[in-house]
Amino acid sequence: MPGTGRVVLVGGGPGADDLITVRGLRALQSADVVVADRLAPRGLLVGLRAEIIDVGKTPYHHPVPQAEINALLVDHARAGRAVVRLKGGDPFLLGRGGEEVAACRAAGVEVEVVPGVSSAIAAPAAAGIPVTHRGVAQGLLVISGHDELSPAFLAAWPHTLVVLMGMARLAELTAGLLRAGKPAATPAAVVQRAWGAGQRVVRAPLAELPARVTKTQLANPAVIVIGPVAALGAELGEVVDAAVA
Repeated sequence: MPGTGRVVLVGGGPGADDLITVRGLRALQSADVVVADRLAPRGLLVGLRAEIIDVGKTPYHHPVPQAEINALLVDHARAGRAVVRLKGGDPFLLGRGGEEVAACRAAGVEVEVVPGVSSAIAAPAAAGIPVTHRGVAQGLLVISGHDELSPAFLAAWPHTLVVLMGMARLAELTAGLLRAGKPAATPAAVVQRAWGAGQRVVRAPLAELPARVTKTQLANPAVIVIGPVAALGAELGEVVDAAVA
């Protein structure tokens, strides 16, 4: 009946269909409507009984603005439907999940959040890179490549730096870190399409990373890892795409 719907924000994980949580999968299977992001695990949408609404965004191109996404969730829930907002990674890590929860609550709509495996940790892991490692890195700093953050602050961070959505500004980010005193030889890596069939990895000293990425034509979706742990993957049995070896 109208007014009894609800919204579940589901973190779909880093890309592979089988890296979603059991709770997230159950929510999908019982949904009436799925509002899906571009980097959500699209294979899981096949065969669902739900109506699928694609609100996928690409870098610097958001055909469905966030306010409209919020309204979609609220309107379908108010119509009595079980709505799943399917996202890549985790809804609360650079995924605007907090905004969507706030919009639902402001509208009096019941809302739940199902965490997901974040690409900030899972993409490095796909390349054999542990974001923390005893004696090497004891912490993790995750940032958005879209944001303006102090290069001096980032360069002073002594542990692992992971950058999401940062490929368009990789050269700028790298140059800023180097100017701020980050050693040119700092290990770094880019992991493209982690956990997918097109996964590729580039490793290089920080100063050489943009040129290596350009040469090998890596592009989004990709995660940037900067710090000593980026040198560990080969020791842990990483398989690198032959094109970037």
